[in-house]
Amino acid sequence: MAKLLYITANPKTPDESFSLRLGEAFLKTYREVAPGDEIIRLDLYKTDIPHIDADVFSGWGKLTRGEDLTDDERRKVERINELTEQFIEADKVVFVTPMWNFMFPPILKAYIDTIVMAGKTFKYTEQGPIGLLKDQGKKVVHLQARGGIYSEGPSRELEFGDRYLRAVLAFMGVTDVRTVVAEGMAFTPDRAEEIMERAEAHAQDVAVEMARS
Repeated sequence: MAKLLYITANPKTPDESFSLRLGEAFLKTYREVAPGDEIIRLDLYKTDIPHIDADVFSGWGKLTRGEDLTDDERRKVERINELTEQFIEADKVVFVTPMWNFMFPPILKAYIDTIVMAGKTFKYTEQGPIGLLKDQGKKVVHLQARGGIYSEGPSRELEFGDRYLRAVLAFMGVTDVRTVVAEGMAFTPDRAEEIMERAEAHAQDVAVEMARS
């Protein structure tokens, strides 16, 4: 039985969000193909995602010196450790995001900051940093909705969300990454439903592949 971590970064509901609608299409198909797999939902807007702040830096410093942490320091450091371990333990990960201002919502960056941890997901060597997840066989899918067209044309260089996610995953050693995009719904609203149906079909195909892998 595989463990799938399903991460959403959108405060809306699936009825209001193209990205969450795409995610639900993926998840429905995945469940049908792999009913025995464990699926863990992580809604970043409904869970505690600590920011790397003064408490965290202070807590880390105290841990290395063997000093007692304050309640806030301990709570944040322990939560970061929980999120890191949860990500490491997942066999498969799905990120569901909208595009906001050429990237993804900031809550996802805060989450990424909790899982890119030296000694756990990467390490420094004399030859440079090395990803520690490279031998895990972890598979990742990124489902993203974009109002405009960013996969081609003049706006292509303005797409930073998927490119950043792939870069930071590769840094940790995760390179088996698939992307499914629904884009242009705001650019051509009269074709929004057609675009979504095509993207949902693609997401379902990828779900079947991931469920069987």
